Amino acid sequence: MTFSSNQQPASTAHSTSRRQLLRLGAAGAAASLAAGCALPGAAQPADRESQAWAAANIPDQTGRRVLITGGNGYPREGRSGLGYQAALALVRKGADVTIASRDATKGAAALRLIRGEVPGARIRFDALDLTDLSQVKAYAMRWRGSGERLDLLINNAGVMGRRARETTRSGHERVFATNVMGPFVLTAGLMPILRAGRAPRVAWVASGRIGPLALDDLQFEQDYDYAQAYDRSKLGVLLVAQELQRRSQAAGWGVASMACHPGVARTFLVPDGPGMESAEGLRQRALPILFGPAARGALSLLYAGASSSARGGRYYGPAGLVAGSPEDVDVPPLARNETEANRLWDALQSLGDTDFS
Repeated sequence: MTFSSNQQPASTAHSTSRRQLLRLGAAGAAASLAAGCALPGAAQPADRESQAWAAANIPDQTGRRVLITGGNGYPREGRSGLGYQAALALVRKGADVTIASRDATKGAAALRLIRGEVPGARIRFDALDLTDLSQVKAYAMRWRGSGERLDLLINNAGVMGRRARETTRSGHERVFATNVMGPFVLTAGLMPILRAGRAPRVAWVASGRIGPLALDDLQFEQDYDYAQAYDRSKLGVLLVAQELQRRSQAAGWGVASMACHPGVARTFLVPDGPGMESAEGLRQRALPILFGPAARGALSLLYAGASSSARGGRYYGPAGLVAGSPEDVDVPPLARNETEANRLWDALQSLGDTDFS
């Protein structure tokens, strides 16, 4: 189907969070690694599959219908997108994949490259701007009216803000709109066909760095900070992923909802956001060894979306900081707050004028 739409408790003395590590300078980060500091969100005891899990372990996906948002980050300048790499891996296994994002030119380039790698790949591109809620709703409605099934939705699209606060056509702060609001409204609109899918799943791409939400200022209108906006949005993603699983179980929808994060990967998040002269960009240049390839970061997405061992309500990430097979990792304490998850869910339904009924 191709549419023509326009588109954490306090650390101990011996632990360092991913967020802390990313915010440290080169010397501090190197010292932390050299000291062998543990990271919160550590992997749970692994089963045999996940200990050696790689893209080659993806089961046959023939006949499986997949939608990945933000999948046009084709490889260039030593970087790639997580969604692109996930799409490539899934079509190799026979899945019928649609990537949906704003930039049709990049989308076309992504399709050419994937088809070059996988002749006969069932891959398509749809233009979709997640910050335009009217477009998101129309897109979901067209998909629902197409008669096609949907088995897996990977809410991968995400941005880090530029230095100054920006708002979207719908009037929402850009990072919140792209990372939380747009995916929430899209998932709500697609829920009827997901419920009719084959072993349906929704995988939400979160991050190893999160920050406390301000539910009374979701649009970050007060004292805007681009890094905090990103961190808050990724906590929002985790809260929504957990809440969707609870609601699906309670209502008998049969849709598994799980979250995942890539670890630290060389993607376009910083160059397309605050830029390589920002603090995040300078750290990437100072410590390039910490930032693994996007194909490796995408393994957590693929495990959540395709592994027979993945379960709803879980959180998957790499066993190590920049390397390692995807594992079941701890859900951070901030993301276990069911009261806050409910309040966020209600706020998103109100702001997005949508629901999951």
